[in-house]
Amino acid sequence: MGIIIKPIVTEKLTDQGEKLNRYGFIVDRKANKLQIKDAVEKMYGVSVTDVNTVNYHGKKKSRYSKTGVLRGRANHYKKAYITLAGEDKIDFYANI
Repeated sequence: MGIIIKPIVTEKLTDQGEKLNRYGFIVDRKANKLQIKDAVEKMYGVSVTDVNTVNYHGKKKSRYSKTGVLRGRANHYKKAYITLAGEDKIDFYANI
């Protein structure tokens, strides 16, 4: 499995991509900022100026069903916010 798992496509990050040249990805939890930077540069052919990461702890979830209360938790994951240099852009919809 690679370092980049999937891009985050939300209204907020789409707006930041247009205004601030910033994009979000869900990445491998063990990857550091240098590995994330290299992976994005190789995958998309852009130059990265800044990488910010955030670790998310999975929340506990419960729901009611016919058999009773089911309990569990969501998975842990790590987000990376990438800022690109100059006029570089990433088009997530180009490969559809």
